Amino acid sequence: MQAVLALEKDMAVDATADDGAGAIDAYRKFRPDVILLDLRMPGLDGPAAARGIRSEFPEAKILFLTSYDTEEEIHEALASGAAGYLLKQSKGREVVEAIREVASGGKWIPEGVARRALERTELPPLSERQREVLLLVSKGLSNKDIAELLGFSESGTKQHLRQIFAKLGVTDRAEAVAAAIQRGIFKV
Repeated sequence: MQAVLALEKDMAVDATADDGAGAIDAYRKFRPDVILLDLRMPGLDGPAAARGIRSEFPEAKILFLTSYDTEEEIHEALASGAAGYLLKQSKGREVVEAIREVASGGKWIPEGVARRALERTELPPLSERQREVLLLVSKGLSNKDIAELLGFSESGTKQHLRQIFAKLGVTDRAEAVAAAIQRGIFKV
């Protein structure tokens, strides 16, 4: 990426960082026109780093450049205050255009990414408790085991599962887990 940007007369890379905390520190020090973040970084992930930067510098212009494109990851990145979202397989020219657009105050969300983000907004979100239940289902726990771990009745587990199935548009536990992984609700 640095080599691509070095070819542009009006662009320069001020700094790089190995993790989210380093990205925040680099932003404080250099105050770039645009900061490129990855979704998954050691320590603070990209969305947490974006929220940290924007809490100190509300005018910060953030562009995610990542290889992750699940509905939940796109939603989380955009909800953190990012003005753009690009996949790493994008051509160098598109990255340069995206940086210029974000730097000028615009947004950059390619059609495929926008479509996935829209799919996410069309589905009702799972509550934190429903996410917990689904994660335990993915680990193979029975309704009874889930109820005991989370402190409610077995019928409570069944009720949570019915709600989860309805929200995900699935009919059984295996489909629910597959949908959650595909949509990025939790990582494997």
